[in-house]
Amino acid sequence: MPKPLHSFTTATQPILRPIQAPQKHWQAFLMAVGVAITLGSASYASPVSAEPPETAPAALKETLTAIDKAASSHNIQSVLAFYGPTFTHSDGLTRQTLEQALAQLWKRYPNLTYRTELKSWKSQGKGITAETVTYVTGAQKVGERELKIDSTLQAQQQFENQKIVRQDVLAERSQITSGTNPPTVKLNLPAQVNAGQQFSFDAVVQEPLGNDLLLGTALEEPVKADGLINPTTVDLELLSAGGIFKVGRAPLTANSHWISAVLVRQNGMTMVTQRLRIVNRAKKPTP
Repeated sequence: MPKPLHSFTTATQPILRPIQAPQKHWQAFLMAVGVAITLGSASYASPVSAEPPETAPAALKETLTAIDKAASSHNIQSVLAFYGPTFTHSDGLTRQTLEQALAQLWKRYPNLTYRTELKSWKSQGKGITAETVTYVTGAQKVGERELKIDSTLQAQQQFENQKIVRQDVLAERSQITSGTNPPTVKLNLPAQVNAGQQFSFDAVVQEPLGNDLLLGTALEEPVKADGLINPTTVDLELLSAGGIFKVGRAPLTANSHWISAVLVRQNGMTMVTQRLRIVNRAKKPTP
């Protein structure tokens, strides 16, 4: 589950610091949705040189449609039938841990629906490498409140005999809203930074606040297989401006983090999560 951004550290120093100091702390019960909702995860792979979707084999298109149907029906065994026995994943998921993650997710969010678009494909080795974008929507009741979920993941998947044997995600963004008046939030965060690089993170409310108070916080968590879905209690700060504004410096080692902003106004809450990839700097060629 994401942690406050001040805990996102290098070996010795926090990498993020607030530009505006908080005035007061509040408490709120929140939930985060991890990458299992789109059957994908982080990637450092480069996109393949590929063919347009309209030229893709019918078997590939039919397989993607069948996966969406099985996932939207929350039929775990039908979904797993599309994954090879030696399935590998850059976040460390296996076929077994994927099954566990989906079971937890669908128990918590019983009406998620999936829609996948094929963006490109390429014959490669014994199979096909496909780049896809999956859209996931749904809702969950928490007491009298309804949480609405909207998530998008761009993934690169390797198929052999209509089964996924390797999976990587190129981009990831999820949003959870609740209440009758959730803030409209614009998140400014790079998709990728170099190890040790400084970057900015802004989450800006788009509509005028009027007399509403705005509470919020930023959270982060390294991407890992056992951090997909967990509830947590977080501190919310009373914000003096219409958003959250932070700067940070990436760790010195390559990895990925989920970075989240939570913003609460009267009668509404929005939580936006985006994946930040941290990569090693490309070495300059030796003269």
